[in-house]
Amino acid sequence: MSNERVKKIGVFCKPKAPSAIDILGRLIPWLRKQNCHVFLDTGTAAIINETSSYEKREISQQADLLIVLGGDGTLLGAARAAHPYNVPILAVNLGSLGFLAEISIEELYPVLENILAGKFEIENRMLLNACVWRDGKKVEDHNVLNDIVINKSVVARVIDLQVLVNGQYMTSYRADGLIIATPTGSTAYSLSAGGPIIHPSMHTLVLSPICPLMLTNRSILIPDQSQIQVKLAAEYDDVRITLDGQDGYDMKVEDILEIKKTKTTLQLIRGPNKNYYQILRDKLHWGTQSDEGI
Repeated sequence: MSNERVKKIGVFCKPKAPSAIDILGRLIPWLRKQNCHVFLDTGTAAIINETSSYEKREISQQADLLIVLGGDGTLLGAARAAHPYNVPILAVNLGSLGFLAEISIEELYPVLENILAGKFEIENRMLLNACVWRDGKKVEDHNVLNDIVINKSVVARVIDLQVLVNGQYMTSYRADGLIIATPTGSTAYSLSAGGPIIHPSMHTLVLSPICPLMLTNRSILIPDQSQIQVKLAAEYDDVRITLDGQDGYDMKVEDILEIKKTKTTLQLIRGPNKNYYQILRDKLHWGTQSDEGI
């Protein structure tokens, strides 16, 4: 991407970040000094009392670049608005290093200077589309970056789920729930359920049961071109489908959750001098002193 294209920049910031006022107070004037047109979403504009604001999706349609200030959760919310428009995202972490928001505040301005000069690399991350079919009608249709989780929202009780892959019956789970994750989401809830870590460049999905009754039920990797159907096989109260740990909706008996890869990807700008293995070491504390003698 040439610097001629990076002139319209959207900025999304985590509203309750303690440092948000100071960071935005410096960033917005700096961008405007570079002759960039800056768009702020409603929540971000409110932090610094800007009167001009837009919806995230509207900004994503117009911008050449999105700067997301916060953590992985802030990025997940922005991703659902941004990905249909193929706009690159610079994810800046306002706390500790994140799996997705890997740019630190100290790195922000040198990285932005490179971006405006057209010097940056993009990582394309897979997303999943989740539709719910009820009585032959589509009642929900959403896209996610990390994972789709089916579980009981209140009472700790197992549920019965039937899973088909490409129309072929795979298995039935009796478990607390089921996680369907992308490679990006493999280091989130799926990891805590015993699923594998998957490099984000891999073309695969992972299905991880949550506390299955059958000890032989384990996580399984399937090709990312697969179409997955999950059916709630019996009637329960309070079964929920949760998207990226943020949005959710009810699942009723005989509902069919249909999952497949989206045609578009999320474009993340890669941090300087960082790679996926370094992030794993930092977040999971690999290579600590106790490991050095192995």
